[in-house]
Formats: sequence, C-alpha cells, structure tokens
Amino acid sequence: MPRSARTPRSSRTPRTSRKKRSSLANRAIAASAALILGGGGLVAVNVYASAGEGRPSAAPPTRAQNVGRQMSTIDCPDAGNELREVPEQARGEVDRELAAMDTQITDAYRQFADRKEQISQDPGLAENAVLGPLRSKRTASLDRIAIAIGRVGERPTGIESLAGCSLRADDNAPGNPGGTGGSGSGDTGDGNDTGTGGNGNDGGQGGGNGGQAGNGPQASDFVDIQSVQPNVDRPRQRRGASRGTFTTDCGRNEKGKFNPDNVIVAPGVSNGAHHMHDYIGNQANDAFATDDVLANGATTCRNQGDRSTYYWPVLRLQNGQDEADVDADGGGRDQNVGEIQTPSEVTLKFVGSPVGRVTAMPRFLRIITGDAKAFTNGDANANASWSCTGFEDRQLKDKYPICPEGSQVVRTFAFQSCWDGRNTDSANHRTHVAFARADGRCPKGFRAIPQLVQRIVYDVPPGPGFAVDSFPEQLHKPITDHGDFINVFDQRLMQKMVRCINDGRRCR
Repeated sequence: MPRSARTPRSSRTPRTSRKKRSSLANRAIAASAALILGGGGLVAVNVYASAGEGRPSAAPPTRAQNVGRQMSTIDCPDAGNELREVPEQARGEVDRELAAMDTQITDAYRQFADRKEQISQDPGLAENAVLGPLRSKRTASLDRIAIAIGRVGERPTGIESLAGCSLRADDNAPGNPGGTGGSGSGDTGDGNDTGTGGNGNDGGQGGGNGGQAGNGPQASDFVDIQSVQPNVDRPRQRRGASRGTFTTDCGRNEKGKFNPDNVIVAPGVSNGAHHMHDYIGNQANDAFATDDVLANGATTCRNQGDRSTYYWPVLRLQNGQDEADVDADGGGRDQNVGEIQTPSEVTLKFVGSPVGRVTAMPRFLRIITGDAKAFTNGDANANASWSCTGFEDRQLKDKYPICPEGSQVVRTFAFQSCWDGRNTDSANHRTHVAFARADGRCPKGFRAIPQLVQRIVYDVPPGPGFAVDSFPEQLHKPITDHGDFINVFDQRLMQKMVRCINDGRRCR
C-alpha cells in the first residue's frame, strides 16, 4: 500500500504491542548497574553557557573556561583496546573492571550535563569535581586489572598511564558532527558519496543537539540518499571461489526480546551495553548466559539446529512518544528514548570467500562488528552501512539516510570473515577474527569462514526523525552502529552450511 494511502501516523496503533512493551519494561527494569561496553574513549559532553559570564574580558580563556562556553569531550585512553593479551583466568575480572571504567566515564558525562550551569559560573568545578575524581577511579580500576593479571601471569607495566583524562574542544573530535556526507562502508567498498549533511529540517527533534532525549541526532546527521553517488564495489570472484549462500530464518524479534546487556563484552554485568538490544535467534541471551545456557536455549530460528544469537541496538522513532523503558536502564535512564521499531524484514545470510573455500566456524565463536564508540574513538573499527531499499548500491557510514516515498531504511552488517583457527574470543573481543584484505584473502595465520551478512529493514516515515540506540556520550551518531553474533549452530547444520557454500549452492 502506498504510504500516502495509509492511516496517518498520529492515529495509528504504536508499533510496539502491549505484550512487547510489558516484556521490555520488566526486563529493562530488572537491569541494574549502569555499565558500558568497552574500556574508555572520548566522552562528548554538552556544556553550554550564555555569553558574558563575568570573566575578565582582557584575559584569554583557559582550557577549563572553554568548558563553560562550548561542547567539550573527556579524552581518556581506551583501556580495552590497549589490553590485547589477558590470561583466560583473569578475563572475567578484567572485563568487569573495564565495564566499571565505562560507568565512571558515563557518570562524569552525567555530572557535566547536570552541572552545566554551575560549571559555566565556575569552570574550575570541571577539574575539581569531575575530572579529578574520574582519574582517581580509573587509577584504582587499572590497579585492580594489573593485580588480576599478575596473579596468573606477568603483571603489566605502565598500565597506570591509561588513567589520565583531559578536556578538549569537540570540534577536534573524531567524527565531528559538522562533517559532510558519509563514506562508503568498509564492508561494501571505499567510494565516497557526494551528499552533504541534512536538509535543514530537524524532523521535530528540537534544538541544541536535537533528538528526543536532547543528545542527538542532529539534522546534519541525515542525508538524502538520492544525492549520494553509487559507491559499492563488489569484490571480483576468482577461480575457486566459494560462491554459495546459506540463509537462516530467525524472524524479526516479533516477540519483543530486549535487554541492555552484552554477554560478549560485559559478561555478568546487567546493563553492560547501556542501550537496548534487539535479539533474534537464541532467547536465553542475557548478561549471565554461559555457553551451556545458550546451547540449551530456545530459538526463534526456523531450523532448530541454529541456536545462534544475533543482536543489535534498537532503532527508535524520535516522534515525541515514549516507550515502556522510558524510566529504565538502557532506555530513558541512558538517554535512549522514543518508540522502538520492529524491523519489517531481517535477512541473515552466510556467504563464501571470493578466492577459495571456507571452513567451519567453531561453536561459540563470538564476533562483534562495528564500534559502539566510533564517534569518539574514530572510525578504525567502524563498520556501519546505512541505505534505502532501491538504493543499496549507495552505502552511508556516518550519516542516516533520508529515503524517498515508498523506500525503506536499511542497516547492513557484513561481519568479519577470517578466523585465527584457535580462539573463539580474544581479550579485546576483536583480534581472533579479521576482515579479508582488498584482494579477498585472509591475513596471514587466518582462515576463511562463512561470512554473516545481516540486513535489517525498517518502515519509518521519510525524513529525519529516527535514531539508533547508543551510549549517552555517543550522541546517537549513525557511525556507532554495530552488531553482535555468537555461533551456536549444531555441528551437523554447520557442516551443511560449509558444503552448501563451497559447492556453490543456495540453501535455506
């Protein structure tokens, strides 16, 4: 049915059913400690002051005084990225401390937001009441990490250098929101689009940083997909390529399973993601799910041999309406508000290698693609791909698409397709897997595995007015989009997938 013939949005039934909202509220309210994925990064903070705060006009503004005049960031080393070698026996304690360090940064962000008026009057308050205590807490966490590693291996030296945090102007931050149109995603090509940010219409998001929660996105985070030039460069299939595909049908999260946990990065930590996730596949996934729990969990996948878990941040409409989690962790308490949208379509397809055969994934292999902190960390690990149906030869990395009438928003994740042949996880949850090189071959020491390509489609009103959930300090930027996968295929079905792909067949 054409969009113009539908019932107006204001009079339509909300997309989240009462049962779904109840499930969401119960699960979200049960989440406790507010802990974030990762171990550091730059925290974007909204601290503005009116002109003429009584400072001597003759004196140039100091670094601290700038805090009261402009948007600033808290610049902290990313401890999670630095700790690449962690003994398995210490992994749990280290992960919990890294999550605690993220909570410390988020608390500092909230203090800036809550005290912006006081800081504008007394810029020294930023250092004395926020940054100083933050460094002390990080120092204590890093010391506990060093002790945990030292119990079972060689204690790391110099780790205390990761405690330091400082302020700087946001216009020097990676992913500056004033930039122009996004570049082609790393998983689909390196071409650049020609679009500029936004069309000047904030879609009812309000002033300042925009967004229903007041912390993004801005109108400049959107671009008309029709202004973007095609930028997808498909890899050339070489002789001996594994050309088959294997598609698994696991639904669209019609049952409304949500939680703000992340069992890969913050096992045992409620609200370890600080934003709400959609889950399809395995229904036992939460912060406390062990491999055994996942192996015995129910699944929404049509083939019961696939008990894998697939999850990603929810997409919300910024239309002024509240969701059931408006007062819950991962939702409103973490500045993620608006109506959660159930995808209109989800496709989970595993594809082969353009240069050779693939080998089976190990059971319980964990893969994170993209970077939930890419706005502040930079785009080294970013893997966001935004587009519109009918225009998927045009992919955006750091902009949301404005789709024309009759077209729907598309999020695509192409996961890492190379495995180190030994580990199902790594200390930073990244180095055990890798992307193929430009020529399609895996890096030295890695072997090709079936590549998960995840496509999620949403029927949302055209124009600005939607946002992906994010950590509060990431300002709901599209470049922070990411996906998570844990392989819980049984051995028989995994072998069937590998044979199908290597034989060049299309299987479902």
